[in-house]
Amino acid sequence: MQPAEQTVAGSTDTGRSPARKRWDTTDLSLVAVFAALIAALAILPGIPVGPLGVPITLQTLGVLLAGVVLGPTRGAAAVLLYLAAGLIGLPVFSGFNGGFGVLAGPSAGYLVAFPLAALVAGLLAVVVLRRTRRFRVGLLFLACLAASLLTIHPLGIAGLMVNAGLPLRDAIIVDAAYLPGDVVKDLLAAAVAVSVHRAFPRLLGARARGAQ
Repeated sequence: MQPAEQTVAGSTDTGRSPARKRWDTTDLSLVAVFAALIAALAILPGIPVGPLGVPITLQTLGVLLAGVVLGPTRGAAAVLLYLAAGLIGLPVFSGFNGGFGVLAGPSAGYLVAFPLAALVAGLLAVVVLRRTRRFRVGLLFLACLAASLLTIHPLGIAGLMVNAGLPLRDAIIVDAAYLPGDVVKDLLAAAVAVSVHRAFPRLLGARARGAQ
């Protein structure tokens, strides 16, 4: 006969972890905190670059930090929350801008790329933290750099072509001005992420615990 208190399928009583971990209040809080961090970094005074005046800001630092600290799902969710806040009118974009009008501006491609950048950086960060305990700063730097080069810069160039009417060559030249600053921000994001994961080794969940 079965005992009076039956175990629930997938519960810890069976000795096995649930197949899928649901988000709890801690996850939601982390998403909200990183969305606020991205907003704070975005509204800091930037340096206008090129004829279009698209500024260099610390916004991408927050985006990549969200990915390599929170992982792909929560990192992308934090960026999406930040974008949603800006698109409904809150002045959280660079220059205290907000509203759907930013999607018609020259920086629209960069904004669209941000959730993808956090997703890619987070996926690569999980691989790094799961498989190695050495050279993590360098490997996470490469993860952030890859996310930037695969998502932010291509979509940024596309946005310059569509919204600013630049030919491909000119859009690439304008975009290239942001590469040196991005390299510095990628390195900073990697260094901060390693420190955070050292202090909170289970922050990325069970998938990354094997490397701790």
